[in-house]
Amino acid sequence: MPGPHPAPLSPTVTVPDAASRFAALHEDFLVLPNPWDVGTARLLAGLGFSALASSSAACAWGLGRPDGTITREVAVAHAAALGEASGLPVNGDFESGYGVTPDEVATTVEAAIEAGVAGCSIEDLATDRPEPLYEPSAACRRLEAAREAIERAGSDFVLTGRCEALQPYGKDGLSEALSRIPQYVAAGAMVIYVPYLTGEDEVRAVVEASSVPVSVIAGLGGVSEDLAALRALGVRRVTLGSGLAKVALRAFLDAAEALRDGRVALDGAASSRRLNEAFART
Repeated sequence: MPGPHPAPLSPTVTVPDAASRFAALHEDFLVLPNPWDVGTARLLAGLGFSALASSSAACAWGLGRPDGTITREVAVAHAAALGEASGLPVNGDFESGYGVTPDEVATTVEAAIEAGVAGCSIEDLATDRPEPLYEPSAACRRLEAAREAIERAGSDFVLTGRCEALQPYGKDGLSEALSRIPQYVAAGAMVIYVPYLTGEDEVRAVVEASSVPVSVIAGLGGVSEDLAALRALGVRRVTLGSGLAKVALRAFLDAAEALRDGRVALDGAASSRRLNEAFART
């Protein structure tokens, strides 16, 4: 196994490309909203956000598919389209790397860099075995391959190691996540991402276990609802995952179900004027 990688986030090039811009944003508290198409990406840019993140679930739903069914090519093209439309750096939600082997994960990262995506997350959810997570050594080899691809490209692409231990194990998975975090950093992760944290003690423990910036999902209850508290706890990046898409789709379904039942329920709809003005500006 190669030796530990340094994990700086400061840019190594002077050209203000998407990856180096994205890396620099981690020096402060970064809120990453998740659009699901070109239009919502432009709206978020117009609202003043500094960067965006794709959502694999929202991308799949927009294509009429369940989560977990899109391909590498679809995911990379989607993230790249969000960046092109918005002019902002985009972090790609690339699930488990769209491959099992380290080489397959590296191929995903190489494709993302070539497409102009600014960074991505790689999960440790296993897709080829009954166990829910890759063994730590296998997960680390996959991150190492991703980091080596970044270094070969001479890019500031931001690699996020995403530990999913709380998904199959609930709160009992926190100790597993804490044991994996230093290993993922040593393997080359520049950001650590542990979804489903809702307690202050949980967030604090993850931040203390990581020597690189920590990302969390907001909006899941508890402290995840309080951005100021997350910042005070040392979190450096916040995303909503598929949350914005769920809000929009819930409103759509409510209105559509009302129409099916013989009612018109369009209260709260955005006005054409507001949308046209927003798209004209962006």
